Amino acid sequence: MKSLLIRLTHGLSEQDIAPDELKYVNDFLAKEYITKKENVYQFNSKYRAGTLGLVQNGTAYLNVIGEYVRDLFIDDVETSKAREGDLIIAQRLLGKRGTPSAKIVEIVGRAQTYSVAYIVSKDGKKSLVDLKTDFPAGVELKEDELNLYSDGDVFKINNQDFTIMQKLGNIKDPLVDEKIVLAQFNKHDEFSDEVLKQAASFKEVDASLYPSRADLRKLPFCTIDPVTAKDFDDAIYYDEETTTLYVAIADVSEYVTPFGAIDNEAIYRSFSIYLPHRSIPMLPRELSETLCSLQPHVDRLSYVFEMKLDLASLEVVGSKVYEAIIHSQRRFNYEEIDEFFEGKLSAKNPSEEKIFDYIAKLRVITDELKAKRLKIGYDFRSNELEMFIDENSNITHTTYAHETPSHALIEDCMLLANKEAAKRFSRGIFRIHEPPNQLKIQNLYQELAGIGMFVDIKKSIKETITEIQKQAKEMNLSSEVDTLIIQSQMQARYAPINAGHFGLGFDEYTHFTSPIRRYSDLIVHRLLKAINNNDTMEGSYVLRNIESLCVSVSEKEREASTIEVEFMARKFARWADENIGNIFRARITSTEPFLKAELHDELQGARFFITHGNDALLFEDVKVRIDKVDIAKAKIYASVVERVERDN
Repeated sequence: MKSLLIRLTHGLSEQDIAPDELKYVNDFLAKEYITKKENVYQFNSKYRAGTLGLVQNGTAYLNVIGEYVRDLFIDDVETSKAREGDLIIAQRLLGKRGTPSAKIVEIVGRAQTYSVAYIVSKDGKKSLVDLKTDFPAGVELKEDELNLYSDGDVFKINNQDFTIMQKLGNIKDPLVDEKIVLAQFNKHDEFSDEVLKQAASFKEVDASLYPSRADLRKLPFCTIDPVTAKDFDDAIYYDEETTTLYVAIADVSEYVTPFGAIDNEAIYRSFSIYLPHRSIPMLPRELSETLCSLQPHVDRLSYVFEMKLDLASLEVVGSKVYEAIIHSQRRFNYEEIDEFFEGKLSAKNPSEEKIFDYIAKLRVITDELKAKRLKIGYDFRSNELEMFIDENSNITHTTYAHETPSHALIEDCMLLANKEAAKRFSRGIFRIHEPPNQLKIQNLYQELAGIGMFVDIKKSIKETITEIQKQAKEMNLSSEVDTLIIQSQMQARYAPINAGHFGLGFDEYTHFTSPIRRYSDLIVHRLLKAINNNDTMEGSYVLRNIESLCVSVSEKEREASTIEVEFMARKFARWADENIGNIFRARITSTEPFLKAELHDELQGARFFITHGNDALLFEDVKVRIDKVDIAKAKIYASVVERVERDN
C-alpha cells in the first residue's frame, strides 16, 4: 500500500498498476481522492497520504510520504480512531492560518507492514507483545492458543490483517537475531524458482557474440576490494601515456532487463545487505558473485567510463561511456595494495609488474584529486565498526575500519566516474545532499560549547567546519566531533532533479559504480545507454516513474542500514547480558535527550543508556558498570562508576 500511495503522489500510469492494486485505485477514484488525466492517476491537490506520527492528546502530525514537504497537523485523531504508525489519507484544510493542517478521511493500513512480536508471561498469563514497544501485538489469540507457545517465542506479524506469518525462534537463541532484523522489513535471502531459473539460463561470456562491444581484454585491468568480497563491481586501468583512466563497471543491465522476474526482485530489494557473517544480495548469486562479477582471468561484460585527465588542472577534459568486454588480470584485496605502497609486496609476473607500475602513478593523481576535493568538500572521520561473530552467532571481537591509501585510491576513481555520469542527464537519479539548515547548525554550536569548544563563525560553512575539525583534532576528539557534524546535516538521498552534493562539494553527483548491490546504479546504466543510443522511447520508460522510484530507493537504503545497525545492537546486547555487573571503559557520546556512552574497551562499539551518572560530560571517558540488559529491545543500561583520565 505504501508503494502505491507514493506512486499516486507523483502520478501513476495506468499500465503500471499491478492487478492487486487496481481495486484500491478505483476506490480512491470513486471517492475523488485521486484524479485521472491522460491515463495517469494522481492525488487530488486537496489530499495527501502519509504516516501518523506520535499521538498526544488526540493530536498528531501527518508525515507526508512521497514528497519532501512540511508535516500536516491533525487534530481529529480520536474521532478517526487512528493510531501512531497508521497509513492514512488526509484532506488538507485550506485557508486556515498557522501550521498547515489536515483531517483524516481514511485509514488504509499500517505504515510498517510487518513487525515482530514475542510471548511474555505476567501474573501467570501469557500474551503476545510487540518486540520494540511491549504493547499488545494486535493478534487475537485465545488462552489455549497462547499456552501452546513458550515464553520468548518470536513471531513475524502481518500488520495489515494482524495475523502470525511465521515463528522465527526463541528470544533466548542468538540465531534468532538475524531473523528478527530481516522480518521487520520482510527481507529474505531466498530467491523464487522463477528468478533462479532465469539467472541460471545465462551462459558464460562468449566475446564473438558481442561484435559491437569495445574489446578491452588486452588492457591490464585489476580489481581492488575487501578480502572477503565476492561481488566485484568495478575494475580500473590507468594509461600513463594518454593520461586516461578507465573505470569498468559490471554490466548488470545486460542481464537484468525491465519487467523480468530478476528485475522485479531487484526493485523490491534495491540494496544488498551486509551483516558481519554474510551478505543478502540484491541479485541472485549466479549473477552477483559469478557472471556479473568482474572476476580475474575470465571475460566479462562491462560498462566503461574512459576519462582523459589534465594533470595540471586535475580535471576530466574528455570522457565517454560505452559497452565493453574486459578480462581482469588480477584480483587484489586492499591489504595487498597497501603492502605494495609500503614496499612489502612486489610483482610476481610481468602482468603484475604492469599493474603495479600504473597503480603507483595513479596513486599520485588520486592523492592530488582528494586534496583538491577537500578544499571544497569535507573529510569526516566517522570510523566504520566491523564485528566478527562465531558459529553460534555470538561476538568474538570488534574493530574499527580505517581508510588506507588503497581505499582512497579506489574511492577517488569511483567518484570521478560518478561525477561524469551525473553530467550526462538533467533528469534521472541523482545522489543529492542538501546543505544543513540553520537550526541544526545552531544546535551543533551549542553542543560544541558544552565541551569547551567555542566556534568562530567564518564566512562560509566550509571554513567554519574546517576550524571546528582543527580544534577537535587538538582535543583528540576528531571522530566524535565529526559524528556530531554529520548528525547536524541533512541525510543524503536519491532525487530525480539535481541539487548538488554538499558533503562531497560536487555540483552534480550520482551512483554509477555499484549496480550489483544498488538498484539506483542499474537505473543510471539504463538511462545512459538510452541516451547513447538516442533511444527516446527507452529513455522515457526509464524516467516514467522516476520520482516514485527515487523515494522508494531512498527508503530501502535506510531499511538496509537499519538492519545492519540493529543486528549488531542485538549482538552487543547478548554480550552485555553475559557481563552484567562487570565494569568497562566507555566514552560519553550523548547528553541530550538521553545520557549515552559507547564502549571503548577491549571490545568496542556497544552503546549504553546511562541510568546513574547524570553529571557526566559529553565525550568524557568513564568506567561504567553494566546493570541491566533488555534482550528483546537490544538495549543495555549502565551506571558511571568512575571518571578516567584520557590517554593522549
